[in-house]
Amino acid sequence: MPKALNAAQARVLTDIPNIGRSMAQDLISLGIRTPAEVRTMDPWATYEQLRGPMGQRHDPCVLDTFLAAHDFMNGGPARPWWDFTAQRKALLARQH
Repeated sequence: MPKALNAAQARVLTDIPNIGRSMAQDLISLGIRTPAEVRTMDPWATYEQLRGPMGQRHDPCVLDTFLAAHDFMNGGPARPWWDFTAQRKALLARQH
């Protein structure tokens, strides 16, 4: 299925660029069920919440993906998740 070209077109989580079935299931497990909820989520907090159910921290690229999805749902262009690696690294540097 093609991905949404803008936030208004996203009807389900997997319409959001970079969000596939597995990532959508991770979001759903955390109570984020709609694209509108991705718009208001805190990508860092959502990433940290995955530690609870999974028992360990996910690969940092998951945070990049959450940042990309959040940006897209807030009006940003569809960009690959790796475009957010520098932002994630800056976020992680502030956390330590």
